[in-house]
Amino acid sequence: MDRTDLRILAILQEDASLPVAEVASRVNLSQTPCWRRIQKLEAQGVIARRVALLDPEKMGLGISVFVEIEARDHSPEWLAAFAEAVAAMPEVMEVYRMAGDVDYLLRVAVGSMVDYDDFYRRLIRDVPLKNVTSRFAMERVKSTTAFPIDPDAPRKNAPGAAGAGGEGTAST
Repeated sequence: MDRTDLRILAILQEDASLPVAEVASRVNLSQTPCWRRIQKLEAQGVIARRVALLDPEKMGLGISVFVEIEARDHSPEWLAAFAEAVAAMPEVMEVYRMAGDVDYLLRVAVGSMVDYDDFYRRLIRDVPLKNVTSRFAMERVKSTTAFPIDPDAPRKNAPGAAGAGGEGTAST
């Protein structure tokens, strides 16, 4: 990826609904080369998907809960059962396997305490757990889906970056 690709990605992270002509104009390309770059970034999996971001309050899901889970078991079978269970729960927005004293961290979106209690009961019913700690967010101070992209900064450990098996440049 070169600077132009990074600029395209930064623009699309902010508004993926922009017409290609607008993106192309912002990065000083014509439409066809810009569209080809976007297609290449999608094919490479850099652009994983394009989605609409919804307002959780307006969707009736304004309560964010961070659920810390300590596993009773660490076998591959337990992990498969856990992954299957949380994947089937629509309230679970994200799941992370953690280092430290907590094994997993879930971000859960619900509309009420009753909804959370229902989620909690299903969770502990479906998978044997050692401990579950729930932390309720009082206020969303910052929320973004955009990764920090600085097209002018040297990039390390990225495909095509200098030192990562490539020269870090591509022709425009």
